Amino acid sequence: MRAFYLLLPVLFLVTMISLVGCGAKGDPMPKQRPQPSSCTVRVLDIRTFEVVLPTTDTQGNSLSGIEAVNIYYLPLGSHYPTSLEVFQHGEAILEYRRPNLPKPGKAIKMDLSSFGRSAGWLVVVAWAINSPGVPSQVLPWVDPSY
Repeated sequence: MRAFYLLLPVLFLVTMISLVGCGAKGDPMPKQRPQPSSCTVRVLDIRTFEVVLPTTDTQGNSLSGIEAVNIYYLPLGSHYPTSLEVFQHGEAILEYRRPNLPKPGKAIKMDLSSFGRSAGWLVVVAWAINSPGVPSQVLPWVDPSY
């Protein structure tokens, strides 16, 4: 009987270790990356835009590169949408990806002359390693048949 009482603290310790465990389970979570800042967009003509890639992220750190640049389209609705609404509810209509993208701070021309959709709104979003950036200002899109 005395041997049982001597083993009691050891059993208690083994039980506590098995209940507590050794920390978080599963794969380690990757470090969250800040979003790229918004692109600067300038309208060259009714179908061509000049997009200047951002040089910093939302925390002010410099970007080493941009993975992709997308243009999102949202048809006309009952109100003027915010850039975030166009990004969240719109569809990606044009994408430029690496290695055809220049370094951050450089400009690219995006031609939408073959895009034949009704009037709506556009935003440009830069992506850095599966992290979308801040959408650009909302740009109007006019039906090309007019």
